[in-house]
Amino acid sequence: MSEYEDVVSSRYSYDEMKGIFSEHSITHTWRLCWIALAEAENELGLKQVTKEMIAEMKKHIDDIDFAAAKEKEKETQHDVMAHIYAYGLVCPKAKGIIHLGATAQCVKCNTDLILQHRALKIIRQDLIGLLNALYHLIQRTKHNPTLSYTHYQPAQPTTIGRRFCSYAQDYLADLKELYLIFEDYALRGAKGATGTQASYLELFGDAKKVKKLDLLFAKKLGFKKVFPITTQTYTRKFDIRIASLLASICSTSKKFATDIRLLSNQGILEEPFGKEQVGSSAMPYKRNPMKSEQLCSLCRKVINNLNDFYDVYSEQWLERTLDDSAIRRIDIPQNFMLTDYILRKTTGICEGMIVFEKQSEKLLMQELPFLITEQILMETVKKGASRQEMHEIIKKHCFECAKEIKEDGRENNLAQKLEADHRIPLDSDDFKRILSSRLFIGLSVEQADDFCKGQLEPVLKASKAKPGK
Repeated sequence: MSEYEDVVSSRYSYDEMKGIFSEHSITHTWRLCWIALAEAENELGLKQVTKEMIAEMKKHIDDIDFAAAKEKEKETQHDVMAHIYAYGLVCPKAKGIIHLGATAQCVKCNTDLILQHRALKIIRQDLIGLLNALYHLIQRTKHNPTLSYTHYQPAQPTTIGRRFCSYAQDYLADLKELYLIFEDYALRGAKGATGTQASYLELFGDAKKVKKLDLLFAKKLGFKKVFPITTQTYTRKFDIRIASLLASICSTSKKFATDIRLLSNQGILEEPFGKEQVGSSAMPYKRNPMKSEQLCSLCRKVINNLNDFYDVYSEQWLERTLDDSAIRRIDIPQNFMLTDYILRKTTGICEGMIVFEKQSEKLLMQELPFLITEQILMETVKKGASRQEMHEIIKKHCFECAKEIKEDGRENNLAQKLEADHRIPLDSDDFKRILSSRLFIGLSVEQADDFCKGQLEPVLKASKAKPGK
């Protein structure tokens, strides 16, 4: 290929989301806005706009001559005016009333909001699908003991399933924010050049009708709300809110993918690996967590894009400046395409996750003698020993054992050392009981069950009962 191809569209996206932001989809939605405006104007008594004109506009909504529009844009340097011209070519009766009273941002802003609303519905379904995959993964692994880590150092036992609960909880928070955005969703409406509706007041000469026009226009496009105050554009603060949601979703996925990479190094988990997949061109044995690595890279892009939206909002000079246009053309579609791709790939990893239970238990048992020292300390105090004295004795044994493991490659024999130290008032049965205890995972299983029943299951059931919003 001799031309540059957008890698997000060609490599990291799915057709449904790409279709939302396609040139045809954008132009079609512009025309929906022009039709909705004409219908609202007609219903509110504007005599210049007739039902015959509206019927013509509807009939030819998909007769889009992109070549003619591009040629006209070369002359006018204005994409909306070029498409008004192209629409007029196939709608000669309606030609004079297309875009009546509107400004370019009447179609552009409302279209951007409509397209993002459609895209958010896909993201919602992606999130629900991922939560469903996580639910089954939690159920499959909630009893499997494993090490937890703080500072990437062994901390306490937990279970693999309980760890997956933490990701599910954060995705639920993302889903909750998405629903809040849906509740607040509004269109720019029909507000004229700088938001004052002066052009419509000139047309109607009736303030009440102008106010009705705003909501009627939105209603015909499928929305119940309009922003009460706009400038030439709807507030770009709303774009920040949507972009923040997508960045938050990607930060959750990046955390998940990073942890999978860490655990795959330890041989505890492995993402799905195809039969013919190659991990390294030089090292045939390699089974790199390539999917998780890719996710981390793409998540970084969406997270870092967020700064563009803050810049756009804060640099909207007074009622508007054009320097928001180019970056939004790039960032909004790419953010949605990447987030859709990331969520679907994360779901695939969850559905095909390989869990090595024996390796997980092996690593846990290697560290368990260190992890039970607090339990041993408590048991010695129960038998009348001084906590401070026992702490010092146990600490010295721990440091000595750790040194032997690291420097000499010895097995962890801390338990034997502690049992052989006659200063520690515990017998062989005490040590066996402590070492064999499964209580070190605390309430891991119960917490996983409570989380699934109280948090995950209601959301998954509700999504099946109410598939659309």
